[in-house]
Amino acid sequence: MIRVVLVGAPEARSRLRRSLANVDLEIVGEAATLTSAREADPDADAFLVAPADPAARHRPGEDGEPILVETLTPREIEVLELLAQGLPNKGIAVRLAISDQTVKFHVASIYGKLGAANRTDAVRRALRRGIITI
Repeated sequence: MIRVVLVGAPEARSRLRRSLANVDLEIVGEAATLTSAREADPDADAFLVAPADPAARHRPGEDGEPILVETLTPREIEVLELLAQGLPNKGIAVRLAISDQTVKFHVASIYGKLGAANRTDAVRRALRRGIITI
C-alpha cells in the first residue's frame, strides 16, 4: 500500500481525502505546506498536494466542463488509456510492468488532476477533453 501525506489547507485536504475514499492509499499524515510536510520527515511514499480551491485548477470550457490546467504525465495518460479499456489495476500493472500499488498511485493522481470521483468519471472527463480516444 502506498503511504501518502496530504498537503494543503484543512478544507482542501478534506476535499482530497473524500476524493480518495475509494482509492487504496494509507494517509500517514497531513500538513499545511509542503515544507512543513518535508520537515516532519514522515515515513511516506509520496506527498499529495490539495488545491486551495477547485476552481484554481480548472476553468470552465465552452461546454461548461472544466478545462484541465494541471497536465497529466505521459505515464498517467498510459494508465488512463488502459482504464478506458476496462482493465483492473493488476491488469494495468502487468501491461506497464509496474506494481499495482504504483498503478493505484497514478489513478489517485489522475482523479485529482481531472477532478474525477471514480474510474468511469475520469475516463468520461478525459474523453471529453480529448486527452484520450477510444
